[in-house]
Amino acid sequence: MFKFVLSRIAMAVPTLIIVAIAVFVLIRLIPGDPAQLLLGDMADPTSLADLRIRLGLDRSVWEQFIIWFGHVLQGDLGISINQNVPVLGLVWERFTVSAQIVMIAVLIATLIAVPAGIIAAWKQNQPIDLLLIGLSTLLVSIPTFWLGLILLLFFGLQLGWLPVVGYVSIATDWKAGLLYLMMPIMTLFIHEIGVIIRMSRASALEVLRLDYVTHARAKGLSESAVLTHHVFRNAFGPTWTLIGLVLGNLLGGIAVVETVFTIPGLGRLLVDSIFARDYPVIQGCLLFVAVIYVLVNLFVDLCYPIFDPRVTAE
Repeated sequence: MFKFVLSRIAMAVPTLIIVAIAVFVLIRLIPGDPAQLLLGDMADPTSLADLRIRLGLDRSVWEQFIIWFGHVLQGDLGISINQNVPVLGLVWERFTVSAQIVMIAVLIATLIAVPAGIIAAWKQNQPIDLLLIGLSTLLVSIPTFWLGLILLLFFGLQLGWLPVVGYVSIATDWKAGLLYLMMPIMTLFIHEIGVIIRMSRASALEVLRLDYVTHARAKGLSESAVLTHHVFRNAFGPTWTLIGLVLGNLLGGIAVVETVFTIPGLGRLLVDSIFARDYPVIQGCLLFVAVIYVLVNLFVDLCYPIFDPRVTAE
């Protein structure tokens, strides 16, 4: 098991290095001089030169990367130009907000969608199966921003049950905080439940056709025992992989939902930084999102032997 963990971590290290290089190069490919864009066309040459030195733009690209990567290894992502605060602290503060929404939404979607997918596979081509397939296809097809606006209109404006604009931290007031997070969580949950149902159903269908399931039924086991002990565990592996991908994607791609609901999360920070031309924050956000995505998939990979008995940690 120890060798298995070390091998997976060793495989993640080159990926993180490539990600760091890609993030650095992408920022440098943005058209225009960052210092000129930040100060404007009317900036005097002295201020422009000082800002270029402060940003390290007076050095060669390789020197810039080596200095930046060395700081990254020390946990220093730089200083925000607009807010004048450390980027890492700012990114982490916003990430905790996004993580609350994503983790709760994915957890609820998993608890509902995985059993629903198995039931759909068990009742293949029957009304319950067709209903679940149609529902999941519909949910996957709905854009998250449109769904968020519909929830705002219905629960916020018409019924007045939930707040429409603003944000309150759960740490400050957990009751008010949950009210502000409820619609963003509902938006992600409704969208992702369709994806997980489809994957769970496909995996369960494959397992239900195998010989050991037929043998278990021939021994007289009840359908609930067959589905719980034989189908679920063997079918959950691919679904677990998809859940990891969904989790990583949402942690980095929640900007639309946060913009609709004015949630001060990581995605909203990235969008605001792009408009403000705050390059250290943009670079820090992109690197942080990529690292989180790699770490989430590394965690999924390490947990795979637990959920799928056919995979060993050798």
